[in-house]
Amino acid sequence: MLKYFFEPESACLIGASTNPEKLGFKILKNLIDGGYQGKIFPVNPKADTILNLKCYKNVSEIPDSVDLAIIVIPSEFVCDVAEQCGKKGVKGLIVISAGFKETGKEGKKREEKLKEIVKRYKMRLIGPNCLGIIDTKNKLNASFAFEMPPEGKIAFITQSGALGTAVLDWAVKENIGLSKFISFGNKADVSESDLIEELENDPDTNVILLYLEGVSDGRRFIDISKRVSSKKPIIVVKSGKTESGTKTATSHTGSLSGSDTSFNAATKQSGIIRADTVEELFDFAMIFSYQPVIKGNRIGIVTNAGGPSVMAVDMIEETGLKLAEFSNDTIEKLKSFLPPASNIHNPVDVLGDAQADRYEKAIECVISDENVDSIMAILTPQVTTQIKETAECIVKISKKYDKPVIACFMGGKRVEEGIKILRENKIPNYFSPERGIVSFKAMFDYKKRIEEKSKGSIVEFKVQKEKVKEKIDYFKKQHINVIGDVEGREILALYGINVINSFLAKNEEECEKFLKEKEGVYVMKLVSPDIIHKTEAGGIKLNIRTPEEGKKAFLDIINSAKRYKPDAKITGVQIQEMIEKGVEVIVGVNKDNQFGHLIMFGLGGIYVELLKDVSFRVIPVTDIDVDNMINEIKTSKILKGFRNIPKVDINSVKETLLRVSQLVSDFPEIKEMDINPLIVKEKGCIAVDVRFNFEI
Repeated sequence: MLKYFFEPESACLIGASTNPEKLGFKILKNLIDGGYQGKIFPVNPKADTILNLKCYKNVSEIPDSVDLAIIVIPSEFVCDVAEQCGKKGVKGLIVISAGFKETGKEGKKREEKLKEIVKRYKMRLIGPNCLGIIDTKNKLNASFAFEMPPEGKIAFITQSGALGTAVLDWAVKENIGLSKFISFGNKADVSESDLIEELENDPDTNVILLYLEGVSDGRRFIDISKRVSSKKPIIVVKSGKTESGTKTATSHTGSLSGSDTSFNAATKQSGIIRADTVEELFDFAMIFSYQPVIKGNRIGIVTNAGGPSVMAVDMIEETGLKLAEFSNDTIEKLKSFLPPASNIHNPVDVLGDAQADRYEKAIECVISDENVDSIMAILTPQVTTQIKETAECIVKISKKYDKPVIACFMGGKRVEEGIKILRENKIPNYFSPERGIVSFKAMFDYKKRIEEKSKGSIVEFKVQKEKVKEKIDYFKKQHINVIGDVEGREILALYGINVINSFLAKNEEECEKFLKEKEGVYVMKLVSPDIIHKTEAGGIKLNIRTPEEGKKAFLDIINSAKRYKPDAKITGVQIQEMIEKGVEVIVGVNKDNQFGHLIMFGLGGIYVELLKDVSFRVIPVTDIDVDNMINEIKTSKILKGFRNIPKVDINSVKETLLRVSQLVSDFPEIKEMDINPLIVKEKGCIAVDVRFNFEI
């Protein structure tokens, strides 16, 4: 419980100052001016009173109990003061002071010591290096923000204090109400997951916004967010999308995954809505906070300008939403009162001379159609446009229907009064049609994910777990951390995954002998733990039919591999029957530091790194997760049948993904794994090339 941060009966400010330019003065003034009703105790050994409040030399001199201590003193003194707070029985600390792990080695040591003190005295800590917190309901402004934002239902949690000040300033200017504002800085103790959990049952919050730079405990973040997002939307914008430096990976999956990939997968599975920008974060916040959740993806548009409506339609198609198709009854009603030049189909163009009454009739007609799930009203300020009156009509109609209504009043000074009316009545207004449509899409995606979470389940197959354990234990004892096709396929087979038959030839004589005894067409592949990409090393030969061709191919493969990597360990060459019909896909696994194992799916063979058309989820995955993974890739149409390519057995792919998820859940020491290719046929699929990398 973190209630002492938001509902303290008393608060002390350690580092209170008599100098109006110092943070210690500004924070104290914020506490007083915000209207906080609890007791306030300034602490400063050099002052008797500050802002008409008695000042104390240290926290131990305060005669009453203290729930919350706000610390704004030089970092080198923070630990000593935290110790005093612990002895005093303070329950929560907000450390505004910078100079901790963000500054380097010494700062990191100081932060570790602070964490130890907090833990020893069973206190909780927000910060250090933060802006502080605001609770508008309880009139608590324990921050150095310029002013208190309006009261509302949106909670904003930010890892960046500087961004927090900008957002607060924006919220005040736009009159966007917040329930809580929490800047948690270095998150030495209280994390984003703690704060999400605290807001889960907060009656004053119905939307949670976050700005994150990283996640402390990925698994806990997913588990808590999954539960909380079912009750209220969680919208996140995250920086650090790209990775600097070179990532060492021994698989396609490892080279294609990264911190942002794992975060994106985690948000999809936990029901979190991800915004790309801070602007988008608040676009989404407004529609979620002010409007009912959308029930479907069919959008209706009423406009007085053709260009903006075309922009909206383009974005509807781009996002995968649908332009609603009106019923015949709706079309006849629109035809009865709109001018002949108007478009009576969606988007409805009421023309540039439309006044409020025409807008009102058209919007009412469209929103009442059972084929319409939501509506956008677009207005551009033309000579005869009644901006204020049209806004009032939109407000009146929105209150009659349980469907989301948004507006796009485009312009500047002329539309200000109309936008003010909309905002005061909880109708989101977007400067461009695209921003409004993207907000509809975010709401529709949220609805779908929440429904999927309640339906999806983790499938358990009957497998030979003990036999796999024996094999992995043997690899550990032998200090073998990378295994290839032969041993890899054995593991997959024990988990019920169909694998191709194979023969390992260690020399050209064995190769020749095998092919003398077999008929058919074969592929020959290099077997080496040191060469990942066989094609680049000249390690694959196709269409081998005779012993002579096999012998020559063997020598060519070995010689090419030695030229490619002279010090590579070469085990031999595999001979496999060629599977000519089917679609090549890849199934992979990579272990992420924050969220654990990721499972990957995409088009396979040599194209995976070229196209990078892949999808990821965090293991374990549900049956619905794997459905979404397959549908997400742009090339999924190939699996469903495309032109002269027949459709293949998608269900066998889904089962393979679920079995791999079970395998990795059972054996978390699997660090990386690729099945590439997994050849999917009209019936069934077969794993051809396999590679495992273990943590020893």
